[in-house]
Amino acid sequence: MFLALREMRRAKARFGLLMAAVALLVFLILVQQALQASLITSFVGAIERQSAPVLVFSVDGQRALQGSAISPELEEAVRAVPEVAESGRIGQGTFTVEVEGGGDAASGSNGSEAAIIGYEADDLGAPDELSEGRLPEAEGEAVGSAGDFEVGDTVQVVAGDEGPELTVVGLAEDAQIQVSPTLFVAWPDYEAAALADNPDASTIPPSVIGVRPADGVTDEQLTDRINAVDDEADALTRAEAAEEAPGVGEVRMSFQVIFLLFALVVPLVSGLFFLIVTFQKSRSLTLLRAVGASGGVLVRSLLVQVVLVIGGGLLIGTALYALLTLVEVGSLTLRFDIAAVAVWSGLLLLLGLVSALVSARQVLAIDPVEATTGGGVR
Repeated sequence: MFLALREMRRAKARFGLLMAAVALLVFLILVQQALQASLITSFVGAIERQSAPVLVFSVDGQRALQGSAISPELEEAVRAVPEVAESGRIGQGTFTVEVEGGGDAASGSNGSEAAIIGYEADDLGAPDELSEGRLPEAEGEAVGSAGDFEVGDTVQVVAGDEGPELTVVGLAEDAQIQVSPTLFVAWPDYEAAALADNPDASTIPPSVIGVRPADGVTDEQLTDRINAVDDEADALTRAEAAEEAPGVGEVRMSFQVIFLLFALVVPLVSGLFFLIVTFQKSRSLTLLRAVGASGGVLVRSLLVQVVLVIGGGLLIGTALYALLTLVEVGSLTLRFDIAAVAVWSGLLLLLGLVSALVSARQVLAIDPVEATTGGGVR
């Protein structure tokens, strides 16, 4: 420990620059992790936070909420499944709206786009938790995605025929879909908006059917039962519907490639640094071995330096990441994820120690006798 700290004090700039490099890499990793979570939430947050435990799509909809359409026959077959305790229609569409109020969506009030999700029952499609306000209780009321709307905003659906006017009475966090401002409304208001947008339609089919299993039946068992009843049914649990929505897998895969590259860069940078330092101080290491310092002491000193440098970089990078989560970054909300910090800290520290083993091997290979011949690390 004494040797490690003494050397680091004598070469503050060298070790400080490495610590700064590690901190920057840690900061980038954590920010990328937060961006991935925020982007995926913007795609499917409304699905994750709606209250129906099981969603039944049409097979042709390919698990896209707006692309799915439930036929009357399929709806009847789903409702007839004995394991279904409760069912309700859920629809989703994208509409041009004009917003008056203080929410961010109001900045594009002259024809901005918003997703509207309609539901028949509060416990089968409405947001399962509100950050402010209440659920709709009367015609023309809506819950908006927090950050896009504020309680009291007035939203006019612009359609061929005059669409409904909605008043935002509640807000839900992380409740966007398709990276769009999102409104949750009762089924009659959704139906009015859809009919105004498509006046030639005689009826508006639901996009999915939200169902709740009977007592003693799990969500997974209910999905299996519904899928066995009709080949046109594609029943998924709420978590599966969010995870398997179109585009989510591609986003996750893209970020995983970036994370893999970062995970390789940190140990390579630190390992190469300590290997170069080991070669540069080969004469002093050889002399220390000659005067009685054991190889174990020198290796422990090296590992202490690795832990201090990477640990310091982790602390600085995490602090910068925490500061960034306190400010708005465009339309995405970055949140401090303690689990991600813990996982990446443990992984990077482990990889850094493993990368230092090459330097440790060079230290252990020192022959004390070479102090008399001018040799060094081999």
